[in-house]
Amino acid sequence: MALSFSDIVEEARLSARALLDYGDNFFNPTVRLGVTGLSRAGKTVFITALVHGLTRGGRFPVFEAYASGRIARACLAPQPDDAVPRFGYENHVRTLIEERRWPNSTTDISELRLVIDYQRQNGADRTLTLDIVDYPGEWLLDLPLLNKSYEQWSAESLALSREALRAGLAAPWHAHLKTLTPEGREDEQAALSEARLFTDYLRACRDERFAMSLLPPGRFLMPGNLAGSPALTFAPLDVPVDGGAPDRSLWAMMRRRYEAYKDVVVRPFFRDHFARLDRQIVLADALAAFNAGPEALHDLEAALAGILDCFRIGRSTVLSALFRPRIDRILFAATKADHLHHQSHDRLEAVLRRIVAKAADRAEYAGAAIDVVALAAVRATREAQVQRGREKLPSILGTPAPGEIANGETLDGETEVATFPGDLPSNPEELFRGEFRGLSSAAVEAADFRFLRFRPPKLERTGDEEPVLPHIRLDRALQFLIGDRLQ
Repeated sequence: MALSFSDIVEEARLSARALLDYGDNFFNPTVRLGVTGLSRAGKTVFITALVHGLTRGGRFPVFEAYASGRIARACLAPQPDDAVPRFGYENHVRTLIEERRWPNSTTDISELRLVIDYQRQNGADRTLTLDIVDYPGEWLLDLPLLNKSYEQWSAESLALSREALRAGLAAPWHAHLKTLTPEGREDEQAALSEARLFTDYLRACRDERFAMSLLPPGRFLMPGNLAGSPALTFAPLDVPVDGGAPDRSLWAMMRRRYEAYKDVVVRPFFRDHFARLDRQIVLADALAAFNAGPEALHDLEAALAGILDCFRIGRSTVLSALFRPRIDRILFAATKADHLHHQSHDRLEAVLRRIVAKAADRAEYAGAAIDVVALAAVRATREAQVQRGREKLPSILGTPAPGEIANGETLDGETEVATFPGDLPSNPEELFRGEFRGLSSAAVEAADFRFLRFRPPKLERTGDEEPVLPHIRLDRALQFLIGDRLQ
């Protein structure tokens, strides 16, 4: 699409902000690390574990600067952006260690500043400021809306909702849609009903039985202080892509509110936060897709491809830093690797690599570094061998969350159990061919994979010191994301 006047103004604002950031970074080297992921991927846990490990002495043998002793100190500093909430690190640590609960999901943007004093490989003492920006991945899926008209978005949303699995979930919304006349008079109650039914459909898609990932607009499921506002009171209509909306019609009303959503929600997020990132990690809960079924896996693939398409990627240069900042490193991480035996960790990584392969090729062509890792920011399980007849199964031990069901028994959240979640295939293509059953089409007992939700581990304290949080490959993630800035 051709650039509009508002697009040109946005680009000018971005360039001005980039110049300001470049001046600050010249005297105080800073990396702005974006942490995102779709619902329940573990963003809050990742940030909490990262900061806790660096400030409290975690075990990071693969993170070279830390393992070699060149990092002298890492400490939290005051929140840098006055208009952005501070990430609640201390509360999240207390929730993990003392209450053994996972922190609440990310519903808004937040930020945390970590200052790292280190010694370069040539012996010089330096300081790196790491600004960690936490934001919901659902917001990222809104960015493509900036280049789509209301009519284009409506057509795409309706086509997606008519696919096999989604169609049943969208039935109440579709039924109401047939009663509307887009060219008729604008009607506030019709808009409210349409928006509510559309939101109910999005919410149903996110249920763990279906675990769909491609669910824009992102704020419909986490409205915050915009709940009930006109900017969130719109929905797709069945209108022609190249059609024109009559004045004061329901169609014109929906289009106007769609444009307001982009102006009020999407553009400020892009300008003030997203466009300023240097590095990015995208967390994905692939296990939830395995639980749900092949449709969820393909939906996750489409969502991650859409996310990667949003990034301004490429090799960072002085010119780009001055006028058009780019993300030069992106890490895709399959979380909750501790829910699998270590024999399947590389297979989980291979699945995620297959999911992002096409999009990653484009990013690497542009000069950005891309990597994939299977990790657990906080390891909640241990490994064991369980005898079943003459066969020994590689299993995991942990305490499932209250209400989880295993072997037909509803668990109380206090009992430790051994479980065999299933082996991932050595060839990821078997999964993408749909050769497995999930909760969307089978009962719990008949599903090929069943990954329980485990409580955080019970950790032993030594004196007044907080215990070290166990992890899987968190150090590898750190090495990729900031290791080169600490050489």
